[in-house]
Amino acid sequence: MNNIAKYQQDIYRLIVSGDELSKLLAGSNDNLLKFREGYEIWYSEALSLVSALMPIRINDFCSYYDNKNHDSLKKAITFTPPRNYGIEFDGPWDYVPPQQIDFALSLFLNQLNIVKSVKKRFESSLFDIKAVLQADLFDSELDAATELSSKGFMRGAGAIAGVVLENHLSQVCDNHSVRIAKKNPTISDYNDTLKANGVLTVPDWRFVQLMGDLRNLCDHDKKVDPTKEQIKDLIGGVNKIIKTIF
Repeated sequence: MNNIAKYQQDIYRLIVSGDELSKLLAGSNDNLLKFREGYEIWYSEALSLVSALMPIRINDFCSYYDNKNHDSLKKAITFTPPRNYGIEFDGPWDYVPPQQIDFALSLFLNQLNIVKSVKKRFESSLFDIKAVLQADLFDSELDAATELSSKGFMRGAGAIAGVVLENHLSQVCDNHSVRIAKKNPTISDYNDTLKANGVLTVPDWRFVQLMGDLRNLCDHDKKVDPTKEQIKDLIGGVNKIIKTIF
């Protein structure tokens, strides 16, 4: 989840700084040196971002930087010295013809729009990204619980499965904007609240309740340990819940 937050911050920062750079390029020649300094840093960071989150657009993004990729437009543009009609200006930076600046600005705005499209795509798929990461984490924890069970650590295995169930029910509440009154809710609290808000059906509520009861066998200090079959049922039941209740 920290990586997701980092990507969000990077996208936002690059869009803001890109908007500022476009203002410099749209101004006078006095700002060209400032643009060049800021753009080289922006381009490197934006390139990494597009490569990571939207690799299908990486060739398009790079093509707007390198003037050699604009040879097809050369006949329509008669700037001197040669090849100085893209973002990667050749020659002196103290003066660049206005037409060249306008063309470079159009190329830069294309790059900036690609970064903005990354933001839209990233936000639209953010829930899916979180779900995938969380599902992988839960699967790993249930695998660990199964391993503990195979070695005879029934209470430890059941405790891990119970934590997975509790965390998943918490996420289900978030998904449906269901608020829990208790500061430290239990599986039973999540279960009852989700049922009261129409998120869980009665059969699902009863099944979660059964899993909660099996988890309690592991957490409570009793003389009789949970059986291997009970732990197997708990791990299998939690696995079913995280795959079917969202």
